[in-house]
Amino acid sequence: MTDEVPGHDPAELVIVTGMSGAGRSTTANVLEDSGWYVIDNLPPHLLVSLADLANEAPRRADLPRLAAVVDVRARGFFDHLQTALDELRERGWRPNLVFLDATDEAIVRRFESVRRPHPLQGDGRLLDGIIRERAMLADLRARADVVIDTSGLNVHQLAKKVHPVFSGDAGHKVRIAVMSFGFKYGVPLDADFVFDMRFLPNPFWIPELRNFTGRDAPVAEFVMAQEGAPEFVDRVVDLMSPVTAGYIREGRRYVTLAVGCTGGKHRSVAVAEALRARLTSDDVATFVVHRDLGQE
Repeated sequence: MTDEVPGHDPAELVIVTGMSGAGRSTTANVLEDSGWYVIDNLPPHLLVSLADLANEAPRRADLPRLAAVVDVRARGFFDHLQTALDELRERGWRPNLVFLDATDEAIVRRFESVRRPHPLQGDGRLLDGIIRERAMLADLRARADVVIDTSGLNVHQLAKKVHPVFSGDAGHKVRIAVMSFGFKYGVPLDADFVFDMRFLPNPFWIPELRNFTGRDAPVAEFVMAQEGAPEFVDRVVDLMSPVTAGYIREGRRYVTLAVGCTGGKHRSVAVAEALRARLTSDDVATFVVHRDLGQE
């Protein structure tokens, strides 16, 4: 087995890929603003050369964290990505593969708004290009360390969602994104774990609580006082303990835990906030994303 490159944290080399129109450029900008050295549209076969150059740097302490955007714009070169990833791992690197995804509907809407063709569209329809790309990237998505669903997010919301994943110095911590959502708006594409809070009474039906959200003390106190709510939080914390320990052993650094209710305003928000507080530890850094708060 090849020894790891001394001094390299797995998060120091990030490869951003995913569906065209799903927000790769925005993600690259967030990384750059967070101090990463970002190379856009890098041919995959040059990834190993990039890693070699980084490894040969005379002053490793001054070397910025590296990120490369690799996607189907590379055309025939894109087929080399899987091989490049395998070779990087053989050399001791543990790159984090970040996959940006969105629904077909969201991607169509974005391409139509900028009036540009899809890179794989050819002489067909826009949707034909999206279907080809999704089939081409299916195996890569399955191998991704991080999948980020950008459906329904504008540029600013996506930046806010991406920033906590890569900013700061998390060391060897696992980052858990605790996401609240409303089932009426669809289950998040990037969720690793999905929990349903609709077993709890809905504050929406209590007039004095309806206009508050799960961030507000009256709703949070009401939700967490319901039978089963504290026990649920306890069980999820217990569940995530061996999971995060396994992720650390396997070099995985990011997981999305999604908590849903009907509209994503009351129960899921309150429980997500409670989980964020309870899951934070020496080995785990957490942040919360309320995907559908404000939709109603």
